Amino acid sequence: MTAIRTLIFAGIAAALLPGVSVAQDWMQDSKNQGYLVDSYGNNISTSSNTGLCWRSSDWTQARSVEPCDPVARKAEAAPRVVAAAPAPERPAAAPPARMAPQSFVFSADALFAFDKSVLKPEGKAALDDFARQLGGAQYDVVFVTGHTDRFGSNEYNQKLSERRAQAVKDYLVSRDIAANRINADGKGETQPVTQAGACSGAKSAKVIACLQPDRRVHAEVTGTKSQTSSR
Repeated sequence: MTAIRTLIFAGIAAALLPGVSVAQDWMQDSKNQGYLVDSYGNNISTSSNTGLCWRSSDWTQARSVEPCDPVARKAEAAPRVVAAAPAPERPAAAPPARMAPQSFVFSADALFAFDKSVLKPEGKAALDDFARQLGGAQYDVVFVTGHTDRFGSNEYNQKLSERRAQAVKDYLVSRDIAANRINADGKGETQPVTQAGACSGAKSAKVIACLQPDRRVHAEVTGTKSQTSSR
């Protein structure tokens, strides 16, 4: 029944519109399907009074064509958001390597006059150079230890070695070395470096000169140093 009504409607519309007929294959015309077309099946028929297109019974919103009916536009696809690639992880920095203790030995005779604990000018110059080396290094503590030769009592030599170590510490502090990083101590005559019996005899200029290595101030630096790549 629906098909009959459709054909009747199409026939009536064609009869009312001079020069307009319904193409036999209008149902198969995918381009204009849903509208009445001319006898050639190409152009959509319009009303001579209103200029509006004639719709057929098969018309649906999905078959709308312009300018007859507004055509629904497809929503534009949302721009694709591409997540930024995560930044590559940097390798963890190597922990500082433990630095082997660095030892420096200063002759007490170069730093002080014999049997004295006041620094000589040449002794200060030697400590200036040492302070410059500490300024460019990473370290935890500087151990400063004073030593004497065997002449004099044990108590006297202990006090003398301590005064000399303290004199070295005070001078290094005056050269911007932190006082809390310097440990000053004295060992008196207890740690000689000369061989036993090598400087035997009573006190004399010769024996005093022989015992010169025992009169010293020993500085040892411990700490860390940064890992650096070799070239």
